[in-house]
Amino acid sequence: MKKTKILVVEDEILIADNICKTLKNLGYETLEPAINYTEAMLTIKKEQPDFAILDINLSGKKTGIHIAQQIRSLYNFPFVFLTANSDLATLNLAKEVLPNGYLIKPFSKEELFTSIEIALHNFSKEKTKDNQEEVEHKNALFIKDKGNYTKIIFDDILYLKSAHVYTEIFKTNKQKLVIRGSLNDILSKLNKNFVRIHRSFIINVKHLEQITSSTVKIKDVLLPVGKKYNKDLVNTINLL
Repeated sequence: MKKTKILVVEDEILIADNICKTLKNLGYETLEPAINYTEAMLTIKKEQPDFAILDINLSGKKTGIHIAQQIRSLYNFPFVFLTANSDLATLNLAKEVLPNGYLIKPFSKEELFTSIEIALHNFSKEKTKDNQEEVEHKNALFIKDKGNYTKIIFDDILYLKSAHVYTEIFKTNKQKLVIRGSLNDILSKLNKNFVRIHRSFIINVKHLEQITSSTVKIKDVLLPVGKKYNKDLVNTINLL
């Protein structure tokens, strides 16, 4: 199992070395500690750590909070803040960059381990949730209906039919929705499972049951295939 690679950013060398030693004893991989913003950003870019422990108060104009801002906007990996100051002003500054944890000096080996593991676990769960939501949005269409937006999953769509300035959407539950817009406009918002078979029809090939040179069968419904669209349809499906 790959070890978690951790970067420690701390301007007091002895403290940084002690933290790294403790991390190694806990089974983590550690990088060479960084003592300021510039060193930290160079290491992050070069080594791509999995996790960072950032001292808020560093020597120089830029603090651990500045590093955290860059991690959030450019790299997106979990980090915890490390500080001897637990005052409200410091906490408020830290909260702005949404840290995955907060360690107050001095801390124990157990506190360090717990903070890292909880931060890694929560970050992993949040990332999984974000990925799932992204996939769901990419595989759905939101249709305006009486001032509201209704979500339609692509897999629930059998086919679409042009009706002048409107488009009829036929679903697997036998429901038919009518929306204003052309087939061309809607096709650009659908995924690769949808193919135009006629100037008046788009089908979801996941529900395709039968195909001939002039028709397709979708859930016992026969739809015409235009000659100019036949090649696109054949290229979309697997033929034996």
